[in-house]
Amino acid sequence: MTRVILFLSALLAQLFCTAQTITIKGTVVDSSDQKPLSGVTVHLAEDNLTRLSGSLTDQRGAFSITLTNKLPVKLTLSHTSYEELEMTLSLHTGSTWNIGTIRLVPRIQSLAAIVVDGRKAPSSFKIDRQVYQASQFGNAANGTGTDVLRNLPSLSVNAQGEIAFRGSGSFLLLLNGKPTQADPALVLGQLPAGSIERVEVITSPGAAYDADGKSGVINIVTKTGVEDGWMVQANIMGGTPPLNDFDNKRYDNPQRHGIDLSTSYNKKKWNWNLGLNYLRNDIAGYREGDVYTINNGVRTSFPSSGERSFWRYNYGGRFSIHFKPDTRNNFTAGFYSGKKFQSRVADLVYHNTRQDLNTGNLSSFTYYNENTQNKEGIFTLANLDYSHDFNEGSKLSFSGLFERADLSGTTYNLNVQYPDINDTIQYTVNPNTNPLNAYRAKLDYQKKIGNGSLQTGYQFRYDHQQGDFFYRTLINGSSQFETDPDFSSSVRVNNRIHAGYVQYNGSSKAFNYVAGLRLEHSERDLLLSNTGHQNQLRLTNLFPSLQIRYTLSEQTVLKAGYSKRVKRTNNFELNPVPEREHSETLEQGDPNLLPEFTSTYEAGIEYSFGKNTLFATLYHQRIANPIQRVNSVFADTILNRVFTNAGRALQTGLEANLNIALSKVWQFVLGGNVYDYQIKGKIFNGALPVQNRSLVYSINSTQSFNLPQNWLLQFSINYISLRATAQGEDGAFLTPHFTVKKTTANKRWYFQFQWLNMDAGLNISNRQRITTWGNDFYTTTHYIYEPDQLQLSVGFNLSRKNRKIVLPQSEMGEKEF
Repeated sequence: MTRVILFLSALLAQLFCTAQTITIKGTVVDSSDQKPLSGVTVHLAEDNLTRLSGSLTDQRGAFSITLTNKLPVKLTLSHTSYEELEMTLSLHTGSTWNIGTIRLVPRIQSLAAIVVDGRKAPSSFKIDRQVYQASQFGNAANGTGTDVLRNLPSLSVNAQGEIAFRGSGSFLLLLNGKPTQADPALVLGQLPAGSIERVEVITSPGAAYDADGKSGVINIVTKTGVEDGWMVQANIMGGTPPLNDFDNKRYDNPQRHGIDLSTSYNKKKWNWNLGLNYLRNDIAGYREGDVYTINNGVRTSFPSSGERSFWRYNYGGRFSIHFKPDTRNNFTAGFYSGKKFQSRVADLVYHNTRQDLNTGNLSSFTYYNENTQNKEGIFTLANLDYSHDFNEGSKLSFSGLFERADLSGTTYNLNVQYPDINDTIQYTVNPNTNPLNAYRAKLDYQKKIGNGSLQTGYQFRYDHQQGDFFYRTLINGSSQFETDPDFSSSVRVNNRIHAGYVQYNGSSKAFNYVAGLRLEHSERDLLLSNTGHQNQLRLTNLFPSLQIRYTLSEQTVLKAGYSKRVKRTNNFELNPVPEREHSETLEQGDPNLLPEFTSTYEAGIEYSFGKNTLFATLYHQRIANPIQRVNSVFADTILNRVFTNAGRALQTGLEANLNIALSKVWQFVLGGNVYDYQIKGKIFNGALPVQNRSLVYSINSTQSFNLPQNWLLQFSINYISLRATAQGEDGAFLTPHFTVKKTTANKRWYFQFQWLNMDAGLNISNRQRITTWGNDFYTTTHYIYEPDQLQLSVGFNLSRKNRKIVLPQSEMGEKEF
């Protein structure tokens, strides 16, 4: 606890026999960035430490306390994310005393620490969000941002690496407060876990945020600190040879190794940041599937099994510079360039059986399908930000961003006789290019009004994508390919969004509230160049929001909120020309697809006791136009997977998280989400009714044991249950992890061993079954990925307290990756 003694000399002393009053005023800010701090608890006490009164700072960081016939001598300010500050006052009655600006110092954690410090609460609450320290999750070390998020309540990651927040993959991802339009799983897959300081979860965002993301907002904050000088952090990781590679033939030796380097220099008005990273993260896998279709009176069954592995790597470099010439002006510029590559192998043996339902005649044959899908993207990003603080407590800020993404890929699909795999039945090659240019400009203004702050702003977004997709088939008996126009397309998509908002943040005694309204006008233009088909969509929508918090006591806060949000369509979901993913499926979009709109109502409680925290939130969502990927029969052995709007959906759930220190060495974290999901409506232009419902739950738990000599043991488990979809269900998914870590006495080095996806022969970890069905088809696929992955890593940190690493991240480029 920092102890500061502040002596304020009185200009005039007045002593009365009647009631005397004194008013104490002040403003509390963050010592590192000078931003106002709301929700800070302020206590006044007499010299005998008897508490006289208390208050909370408002959105401007201001507080005001009036006393009668009492002279306080102690002022204490506390906040879960900052060091407590105690001040000694020297005051007299009869006046209003403004003690000026008070700076609280953030509770900074060492960059050397990748796992939780047992003396610090791993989570905390702010005025509109829950905050989780990334360092508490040892299982994510040497991984990516996705590995960090899988540990949070209400978030889950399935066998395909898809992230779900409150059961939905639609949420707005912020990186150091900047929104991204890319698929969150792909963006987070490029971000090293070691560069993340904390994750902030906002389930009921205000109007100042983009309306994108029906489940809410997740803000990833990189490492922070306050000291001048250099900071250097480096981590290197290597994985052992696989314990189980499923006897795969092509990707029989998955490799896992990586290195990341972060450095920054801060001196006076300047701050430079540089980040470099490389990660190779292959995974061996196996796939078992069973499918049947009924088409033209013929039932075709084609079960399959074989390898499904991934060879994947990414690398990149980031640079940013921050210049603060004076206390009122701030400039930030950044540049990023990187590459992401993934090769997916699916080598399957199919056993086909055809039965004529009228005659009962049977026929069968077996063939081998060798399928490879390569995808890569080269991303370039530049951003420029400026802000100016005015005398009257107002602020003007501007931010601009440009992104270029060169996206491309090729799918190779070879069908041959089996077991004589030299006899080719069909060979197709599907190359594509899908470059993207995207722009964003935003202007915001903020002004203190009354007991709160008024915010207003305008934002313009534009992106242009030009995709060329080809389907080429080998002409039998030659080395030439011919292009099939039925599966080839040239797609041009332009998206423009104009948005304006107004929001007021206020407080009244124990109440804090945020009320806002956002207006967005979106324009979507799609052109199929090869056919001349055009599609336009124009929408104008209002997005209201309201959050209310009531401080019941120093430990307890009650909250309630409402927000309306949208899940927009991406180019992959809009392309109506089928794409041959592999032997048994086509992927197809719908140019008439409507965005999802979700209204969320929630109420909850936050409770802090010591360094322990508990929160629980009850929420209800009403979803219009839910976007689902549904199946139909294209041919006897081919299913067509189509994106469509599927009526309406309802979701009601309870999410909770408990962080508690059970002893000096044992930190217990338990979080989870349970919700009832039901979907009802019609698909395929109203031709087919759908109705499904399920009770879904997820559990995330981490047990950390901080032992003597800087040793740490940590066990974590992530589990998601079976979940209903429009036409079927996604099965349960389990991933346990174990970590042992040793940190040197000076906190400069750490040595770590990880046992990821623990299974030990039980055949329950890192595997998931996905099933869909209809009147004329049934399909179930069991994905089995490599369990029992062993990794060793070493990390070095030059400084324990470091400057903020504000590195630009991909804005929209990975959307089609």
